[in-house]
Amino acid sequence: MSENTLKKILPKLDTSLLAKLPPFSRLSNEQIREILNHVSVRRHPEGTHVFDEAEAAERFFMLLDGYIRVVRITPTGEQVISLHIPSGQLFGIARALGRDTYPATAITASESIVLSWPTSLWDTFTEKYEGFATETYKTVGRRVGEVNMRVMEMATQQVEQRVANALLRLINQTGRPVEDGIEVDFPITRQDLSEMTATTLHTVSRLMSKWEKQGLVSSRRKRIIVSDPHGLVVLAHPKDNHAH
Repeated sequence: MSENTLKKILPKLDTSLLAKLPPFSRLSNEQIREILNHVSVRRHPEGTHVFDEAEAAERFFMLLDGYIRVVRITPTGEQVISLHIPSGQLFGIARALGRDTYPATAITASESIVLSWPTSLWDTFTEKYEGFATETYKTVGRRVGEVNMRVMEMATQQVEQRVANALLRLINQTGRPVEDGIEVDFPITRQDLSEMTATTLHTVSRLMSKWEKQGLVSSRRKRIIVSDPHGLVVLAHPKDNHAH
């Protein structure tokens, strides 16, 4: 995106766009304007690498619109999706983790609008703006908790439970109501699901076909709709159901 295009977008970035978002919610309009004075704005098509694992963390980011897929590469070279980040959240916040490189790769899961600032401003923001640091560390804590839960699931759950849990998490975080259920609000493939759950593509395809026949889900090109969320909950937590 050219500098001229950026200059045209920047005046349109109203302070109200950030005012409701947790890191900025306690700040005055003047403080938010100060923050926006240092911002860069980019519109990324789906599938863009915003940054890569182990790259020097020169900037930190706020997802204004769209979805980000956070990907790690295992020691054996396999790609694993560790998180999906919805709009309105900071990401690439290596400094909050005490790092100077990015711990994972961030790829846009849909067309996205991304704000970013130089990492050199991180300490200034956390010291100067009330709530910026506390809200950011809450976000980090939630993400660490989610990743730990996923690791636990992979160690203790059957494949069917893992895939059901992954779909439930996606509709909880990003679902939008449609006529025949709740749709994951960004393009997602069976390959993506397999990378989220450490499962083979063949197994995910077999499960999705079975669930479609049972009326639990429906899928078409890059779109997944959960038609029967309760049915998926039953699959995800079989022990709870035997207890009743």
